[in-house]
Amino acid sequence: MCPERTVGQDACLGSGSSFYGIFTRLLRYSAGMNRWRESAGYWSAAGAVLLCTLIGSAMTPRFDIVNIAMVYLLAVVIVALRFSRGAAIFSAAGSVAAFDFMFVPPEGAFTIHDAQYLLTFAIMLVVALVISNLMARSSRENAERTALAVEAETERVRSTLLASISHDLRTPLAVMAGASSSLAERGDLMTTEERSALARSIYGQARDMSEQVDKVLQMTRFEMGAIALSRDWSSVSEIVGSVLARLKARLSSHQLVVDIAPDLPLVRVDATLIEQVLVNLLENAARHTPANTLVHVRGLLKDAQVVVSVEDFGPGLEDRDIERVFDKFYRRAEEGPVAGVGLGLAICRAIVSLHGGRIWAEQIPGGGTAFRFAIPTETVPTAPVERQQGDEA
Repeated sequence: MCPERTVGQDACLGSGSSFYGIFTRLLRYSAGMNRWRESAGYWSAAGAVLLCTLIGSAMTPRFDIVNIAMVYLLAVVIVALRFSRGAAIFSAAGSVAAFDFMFVPPEGAFTIHDAQYLLTFAIMLVVALVISNLMARSSRENAERTALAVEAETERVRSTLLASISHDLRTPLAVMAGASSSLAERGDLMTTEERSALARSIYGQARDMSEQVDKVLQMTRFEMGAIALSRDWSSVSEIVGSVLARLKARLSSHQLVVDIAPDLPLVRVDATLIEQVLVNLLENAARHTPANTLVHVRGLLKDAQVVVSVEDFGPGLEDRDIERVFDKFYRRAEEGPVAGVGLGLAICRAIVSLHGGRIWAEQIPGGGTAFRFAIPTETVPTAPVERQQGDEA
């Protein structure tokens, strides 16, 4: 719930309205697809009957009439396997009518002189019904299994999310409650420096809580497909500079080295989202490495891709963490109280994937971890050359 008109409420309303719009569009799309598939089944059945009739006409001089019936039966089986029960029955009825009219004596009439052909017609109908029923049952079972799997995954994600949020919000809430209680009860007795320290503590914890909630909402929008890229030509060095300016205070306890190749081409990206990737990677490095640890930011061109790296020389990742570190809510056992919600790196992967790139982690020889992401390069359009007035003359 969003009881007050705040930024959080706007995000809540935006997320809810986006979800409702996407959900209704999916329902309309699904209904249209179902109608198209239903009509396609009947048209395919009619086409199969016509094709079998043409094949039977070509077979008539050399094959017995029973073999022609098998051709129609094969068409019935294929339609029953691919389309709805109605289309299967339609194909069976059409095959019976076409076979009777074209090939069963007397030809050119629906009169049957030999009763054995009635058994052939009955078999076609039974085969269509049996196969269509089996396919319908299989579809229902698959749908049920899928629904159970989705429900189990939803419950797992819900439980993990609640556990993550309750774990990571408990500490800042306790700090904020303690600091605000001290200000309320003994604020008059404190010095200006003490009150200022408590206020900064409350602000810092509130900021951390806000960022964690923002990550949850952002990951939800990515999964719903509600985020559209606003691409433009951008300089990697400018993006890195903007991010470092934002994180100057948070990175002040680390040794930062920036090494961006001067010949990097412009990249066509959503600069705001790419900045978010770098922010998450740098904050991750600062959070999981001791103070005064070296953090190295690199940018280079490799195989027609701009590769940006954030390297830290902390404890590093174990082999089992290399592949899973970008999963939602994934935590390493040794992270302890410094762990976040577990969505920062998952958001990085979602953003880079939207740009057609890839992101990965690797161990650095001698200790440490490198997080790298690669963005494909494109040909930068050339600006049109303005003609001088003298040239026109």
